[in-house]
Amino acid sequence: MTQRRLRLGIAGMGRAFSLMLPTFSRHPLIEVVAGADGRAEARAQFSRDFSAKAYGDVAALCADPAVEVVYISTSHQCHAEHVCMAAVHGKHVLVEKPMALTLQDCRAMIDAVGRAGVHMIIGHSHSFNGPIRRTRELVAGGDYGALRMISAINYTDFLYRPRRPEELSTAQGGGVLFNQAPHHVDVLRWIGGGRVRSVRAATGNWDPQRPTEGAYSALLTFEDGVFASLTYSGYAHFDSDALCDWIGESGRPKDPAGYGAARSALARARTADDEFNLKSALNYGGEHYRAPPADDAARVHQHFGMMVVSCDRADLRPTPKGVAIYDDAASRFEPLPPPDVPRSEVIAELYDTVVLNRPPLHDGAWGLATMEVCLAMLQSAREQREILLAHQVAVPNPMVSP
Repeated sequence: MTQRRLRLGIAGMGRAFSLMLPTFSRHPLIEVVAGADGRAEARAQFSRDFSAKAYGDVAALCADPAVEVVYISTSHQCHAEHVCMAAVHGKHVLVEKPMALTLQDCRAMIDAVGRAGVHMIIGHSHSFNGPIRRTRELVAGGDYGALRMISAINYTDFLYRPRRPEELSTAQGGGVLFNQAPHHVDVLRWIGGGRVRSVRAATGNWDPQRPTEGAYSALLTFEDGVFASLTYSGYAHFDSDALCDWIGESGRPKDPAGYGAARSALARARTADDEFNLKSALNYGGEHYRAPPADDAARVHQHFGMMVVSCDRADLRPTPKGVAIYDDAASRFEPLPPPDVPRSEVIAELYDTVVLNRPPLHDGAWGLATMEVCLAMLQSAREQREILLAHQVAVPNPMVSP
């Protein structure tokens, strides 16, 4: 039997949308029917790519009766407003991380979709990735004994990619605590069972020209005693993809000879306006925009750095190609074929939720709990103390495979 397609409207055509573009373009269960962005060049590109309506504001998109689901990838500070707007119009929502910038906004979003009787999924985060799902299954299966510890690191050039001014302001959702920590925290909560008891963290804000957090290190202690350490640096020096067989976050091979490219390109932007124009030119519809490659022959799974998951009788290491298992007697590798369409796990959860009315795994309560941890990391670093948490939820049960 032929499955029907979800009629998707795009709210915001920035970098997050560009990363989801191969998914939306190629997935057989998605039909992109409309989009909204304030940039005329983005709307023109969208009309060419999808032969669909392109609106200048999100309100008009949400009012379009052809739209069934709104994908919200607008600026972080607008997520709450736009989710509530979509819900009022009876639209289901797929909203990018971070869910919102405050717990109050997260609660408002949950209340809005509840009143409207629609679904909300928080994604994309890397907890959707196949190797992370498989690692959780191995932990939950119990063959390797109790989970004890998780260690995760990621070093990137994040802070030196072209930015709008608000992206360098923590108060407006800039920096790595709002942009990158939701990935890390979601993955660790997913593998660790979800319920973090406390957070102790330190953050780095070391470049006066990029005045927001560019690094963090944190210890999460779960309610059952499991603890997890996570470290991230976006200062464009060491690249932890070197520990992942030079596979980039997107799941495609990376050339190590590209070292220093981000800082070099940014050096040509002498003013904030120069940097804004550079980002605009690279964004969807911009003068230097390049569509993601269509050839996926070299693609494997996406990832978020190097991770080791320690159980009583084995260490598990999710990788872009599968899961490495180091048990008491030997080591082995369990390969996982990549999805036919990148980030198809996101669409699978969205489709099952909207069409089959199954409760989503990455729902509002899950997203709020992740943001509680991220905000606690900021608070802990500022106040130099451990922060106890109050809004954590468990990994949904049963957890379906991707």
